[in-house]
Amino acid sequence: MSNPQVETVSTGTDKAKLAASGVLVIVAVAAFYALGKQDLWLRVGALVLLLVAAVGLFFTSESGKQLIAFGQDSSREVRKVVWPSRKEATQMTLYVFAFVVVMALFLWFTDKTLEWVLYDLILGWKR
Repeated sequence: MSNPQVETVSTGTDKAKLAASGVLVIVAVAAFYALGKQDLWLRVGALVLLLVAAVGLFFTSESGKQLIAFGQDSSREVRKVVWPSRKEATQMTLYVFAFVVVMALFLWFTDKTLEWVLYDLILGWKR
């Protein structure tokens, strides 16, 4: 990330914004259920409107601004990634599958060998 990390102290206004945002979410859910006898579009409209207000209020706080900056930085970093070609991705997938098959055979062989040594040779149990 290109931006240096600066730790900021939350102000009272910032804490109030976060608290108000949380209260708006609770009010949105309460309003949805309080309007239970109303039409569904009115209930959903009230829910969406109050949730949008809560999200908008959150994004005006310092935490919201930091979240937006993090998203922008992440997006910028993802654009820098060099993605493998289809051929490279297919080859690596086949390598992984081949390794899994070889490892499964190895573990099966090891299990059967230990089973034979313990039960047949040491304990003398015959099936």
